[in-house]
Amino acid sequence: MMGKVIYLDNAATTKVYDEVVEAMLPYFTEYYGNPSAVYTFAGQANKAVTIAREQIAKVIGARTDEIYFTGGGSESDNWALKAVIEEYGEKKGKHIITTTVEHHAILHTCEYLESLGCEITYVNVDEEGMIRMDELKAAIRPDTVLISVMTANNEVGTIQPVEEIGALAHEHEIIFHTDAVQAFGHIPIDVEKMHIDLLSASGHKINGPKGIGMMYINKSVKIKSFIHGGAQERQRRAGTLNVPGIVGFGKAAEIALRDMEKRSKYEEELRNHLAERVMNEIKYAKFNGSKTSRLPNNANFSFQYVEGESMLILLDQRGICSSSGSACTSGSIDPSHVLTAMGVPEELAHGSIRLTLSELNTLEEIDYTVDELKKIIERLRSMSPLYQG
Repeated sequence: MMGKVIYLDNAATTKVYDEVVEAMLPYFTEYYGNPSAVYTFAGQANKAVTIAREQIAKVIGARTDEIYFTGGGSESDNWALKAVIEEYGEKKGKHIITTTVEHHAILHTCEYLESLGCEITYVNVDEEGMIRMDELKAAIRPDTVLISVMTANNEVGTIQPVEEIGALAHEHEIIFHTDAVQAFGHIPIDVEKMHIDLLSASGHKINGPKGIGMMYINKSVKIKSFIHGGAQERQRRAGTLNVPGIVGFGKAAEIALRDMEKRSKYEEELRNHLAERVMNEIKYAKFNGSKTSRLPNNANFSFQYVEGESMLILLDQRGICSSSGSACTSGSIDPSHVLTAMGVPEELAHGSIRLTLSELNTLEEIDYTVDELKKIIERLRSMSPLYQG
């Protein structure tokens, strides 16, 4: 299969569907009016934004007027945490609870808030990356104002017990935010059933365009703007709306909801085939994350006596795109914070790769990938004094 790119890094970003591009194109050149303008020509753009808001709201069972467009998942995460502290910090307290395996958009925002005097409790996870609920319950204090736990992990795919966490938060009158960037459009989410107050999502994880995200804000939550300026997004997010991006996000959300069950089943079959072959045919391998409660397209492995970066480079030479973890930490020499939080030894965490599939992948591509991975690991181990020893 040399000469063909095999893309197995769909947790980093996805190919934009042809249907999505087609839906976006008129809003670059034909209906290019500013949707905030009052004249008739702008009405088409405004109408398109309203339709996209409806398409996105349906994916999570939200009201249309609870969807706010942002520049991406990281902005939404920043907005959620900072705005809750700004609005409720003086009234209730400045204590936030999150986990040790969150995306850096959450972790780095928490670090920033700590520098402003907030207190953050980082709840641990078990060896499968699942939050320790007993620790979460014990961490709750009278001044706890927010609990933020991701719906599904971007590195190992573990799906958290969001409904249980949300119920616990509401039992103690605590606002609950979830970073659903990896989960939105991939698994069922119901914000009401799961007691979610704030939710972050991004267009480019579901075959939509980059640079467009959203935040769901429950009507009961009162938070102010994160970006100041104009009165766009019902005075909660200033800036001229990215109409083509919003239209593309809406169309991608509509397709994701429509095809979710069929796509998930296919991806899971591919993923299971990949995992079975790797674990049966490669020695000293570990399959990371939950065996049962995980995203259908995620496979994360650690291999003893090899370096993850070396595997990525050699896979790339064979036309296979993969990653060693979050795309946001690419280039870091530190082992994955997610794997170390799960108790994976540092030397094993350094030998990890993440393969994330899509419905565009084939069984032939998966088999080719495993065949090449076996050769690569055999070659790397042949040069390892530890393995030879």
